[in-house]
Amino acid sequence: MPDEFVARPVRAARTVRVPAAVAWAAATDVRRHAAWIPLTRIDAPAHLQTGASFTAVSGPGATRGLPGLADTMVVESLDPPDDDARRTGVAVFRKTGPLLLGTAEVHVRPLGAQLCQVTWVERVHVRGPRALRLWSAASARLVGPVLRLMVGLALRRMAAELEA
Repeated sequence: MPDEFVARPVRAARTVRVPAAVAWAAATDVRRHAAWIPLTRIDAPAHLQTGASFTAVSGPGATRGLPGLADTMVVESLDPPDDDARRTGVAVFRKTGPLLLGTAEVHVRPLGAQLCQVTWVERVHVRGPRALRLWSAASARLVGPVLRLMVGLALRRMAAELEA
């Protein structure tokens, strides 16, 4: 089995009462995700470009600098929404390990001058031996419920921050 196993997506969407450009700027500044995702710190440069990598570390002491589960990602694409509010912006982050593989995506769809929909999609599985095809399918089912809670909470917190 290749490492490119495609996990069933975990998806959450939220309508946010801000312009799409504002939501896009917040959602693609991954350093801000630490305020939205519990027990997580983000080690990333200020301005990510396509090809840049960053690491999210999650765990009970992660926000205090203690070790935790490292989720290393590479920015695959950053395609912002257009100015005339017709095109959905899409950011794709590829998870490269050491334990989690897959992708995380953020979609920002303009709905009007002061309204947009932010959708967060995670396709994640745990790295496992190539010979065990069932490992990735089982790990995706284990990781899915945790991701669903995390993504929903992150979007609620993001919306509350942006709309305040």
